[in-house]
Amino acid sequence: MSRHKCSKEIYKAFLQASSVRYSSLALSEVSPLELSHDSVSRWLQSKHFKPKEIWKEASKMIKPKEPCLLLADDSVLDKNRSEKIELVHYQYSGNEHDVIAGIGLINLVWYGLDTEEFIPVDYRIYDKPSDGKTKNSHFCEMLKLAKQRGICPDAVVMDAWYSSLDNLKVIRSMGWNWVTGLRKNRIVNHGEHIEDLIIPDEGLKVHLRGYGWIWIFRFEASNGRTDYIGTNLEAPTREKVLNYMQARWSIEVYHRELKQTCGIERCQARTSRAQRNHICMAISVWFNKHKIRCINKISFYTQNWNIIKSAISHEMQKILTMG
Repeated sequence: MSRHKCSKEIYKAFLQASSVRYSSLALSEVSPLELSHDSVSRWLQSKHFKPKEIWKEASKMIKPKEPCLLLADDSVLDKNRSEKIELVHYQYSGNEHDVIAGIGLINLVWYGLDTEEFIPVDYRIYDKPSDGKTKNSHFCEMLKLAKQRGICPDAVVMDAWYSSLDNLKVIRSMGWNWVTGLRKNRIVNHGEHIEDLIIPDEGLKVHLRGYGWIWIFRFEASNGRTDYIGTNLEAPTREKVLNYMQARWSIEVYHRELKQTCGIERCQARTSRAQRNHICMAISVWFNKHKIRCINKISFYTQNWNIIKSAISHEMQKILTMG
């Protein structure tokens, strides 16, 4: 029996310091307190951390008076070698451009238009067999909760996956604007597909079937891809729409930081509860790293390297002394 029990502080410190291994066994091997790996596993299984933990952190960091956007997107936590883990489903991963076994994570991120700072404010885990909710259901729930919490964005920005009529109507019902990607075969006006329209640079006002009047813009990417962007903003400029869509890249950066520096997809615990707790703690660690980034002006990756660098230097000294 270990003489100490795992705690939120110990587990977060481990996730923040480690960049190689994230298992209960690894934590028991490096903990400054005597911990057994069973003690860590029991702790991870017994807690009930929820998304509201993240709002506690976010509410201290977002700037209520700064004009902002709400960015929404999902990501798949890769579990291709761990099919016996609960919450794992086969789903499409934009990162892998393929269907993989993983845990679906839907995120909502606050983006300050003046500071260009981004802060996660909410998340949901996609597990329809247990709660009956789709990704769109989670998306709408998070938006409604954000409004209750006093967030008032200039627009909600998302990709085409979340551009269903129901979602657009929910955003409109809250008095908010939206900017989203639209698929080229989306029907507007009298049965026309967007891809068949002649869209000037200044945009085109069209009637979206089942919704009403919106503006659409066409953008050509450097790789030859054509993107169609729709919005319910009043008389939007091409520059504003482009700036809003470019801001959406911040949520991709956030996903990458979570996976590469916070260990969010590296937990091998099999139960749903343990996975949920680990995911919440990994996102909470992101806030710690973000504070260091703001204060010391160093990236998440430099923070990880500084820890490794110190250990390598110490080990080299030992080897040279022995030689």
